[in-house]
Amino acid sequence: MIDTHCHLTDPRLIEQLDAVLGRAEAAGVGNVVTIGTHPADWEAVLTVSRQRPSVRCAVGAHPNYCQEIQFEELARLREFCAEPAVVALGEMGLDYHHDSAPRGKQAEYFEAQLEMARELGLPVVIHCREAVEDCLNILRRFAGVRAVFHCFTGTAEEARRIWDAGHLTGFTGVVTFRNGQALREIAGNAPGDRILVETDAPYLTPEPMRKQKVNEPAMVVHTAATVAAARGIGLEELDRITTANALGFYRWG
Repeated sequence: MIDTHCHLTDPRLIEQLDAVLGRAEAAGVGNVVTIGTHPADWEAVLTVSRQRPSVRCAVGAHPNYCQEIQFEELARLREFCAEPAVVALGEMGLDYHHDSAPRGKQAEYFEAQLEMARELGLPVVIHCREAVEDCLNILRRFAGVRAVFHCFTGTAEEARRIWDAGHLTGFTGVVTFRNGQALREIAGNAPGDRILVETDAPYLTPEPMRKQKVNEPAMVVHTAATVAAARGIGLEELDRITTANALGFYRWG
């Protein structure tokens, strides 16, 4: 199984990284994609990925940090993408929930990274909150760039539009929550080639582990089990499907 989105360089995980990855392996999670969201952690995620063959990474400018990042710094992403350990650009996108940066600036940074992804032939990891329509409208201008809408929590109609556009949705521990029935139905009805499972660790610990405040890659198995149940299949089959999707989506090497 692959945890397709986590943040291993968060202090809550990096300080016990060997143990975290050991528990992941013991749980059957053989590979992990860790995400860089800011120039301050791009080098760190790459270092972790270079040192551990089970870890790959993506690097990008998160929309909530656009106010802190100089536009010229995005050019550095090209250097990182030359590394075999980098399997995607991101996370990037639009966040209208927090509105930490002006929407125009978010779009500017998003478009610049999408253009880079198109030139480099890389997939992208999308952070999208309350902005699916605008994200899809921007993505349409970058034909050939495949995206995963990570931590998808939108509506069934939004999911359908994402899938119809050729993109994927990543499901986190939110799908296991008591109030997650609508999301479970979406995961249950998703096309088999459009789904990934992820933790977004150290955030969003799934049920039945909610009392453990720090999520970690090993716990993606609980999210996978819930998605499998929603689809009426076994965990092993769900693992086969999502692992194939992840290997096909990311520039895995």
